[in-house]
Amino acid sequence: MAEDDVVFVGSKPVMNYVLAVVTQFNGGAKEVKILARGRAISRAVDVAEVSRARFLLDVSVKNIQISTEVLNTDRGETNVSAIEILLGK
Repeated sequence: MAEDDVVFVGSKPVMNYVLAVVTQFNGGAKEVKILARGRAISRAVDVAEVSRARFLLDVSVKNIQISTEVLNTDRGETNVSAIEILLGK
């Protein structure tokens, strides 16, 4: 999997990320990884489901991983939840 086949989900609207996922698959990618942290996790799940159900009917969820990442902030260390959703043909 190329590093280009990764979509980082943040605070933009869901359809922006869906377009990125669809573009990756239409460009020849066999797998696309959707990554998100914190409050963007629910948006990442929406991206995966909208992509799969409406635009990429031949794509399925291959793997889902959840984890906790430690971030160093100005107030010290903070634990943040993270998710990685792997979509593939």
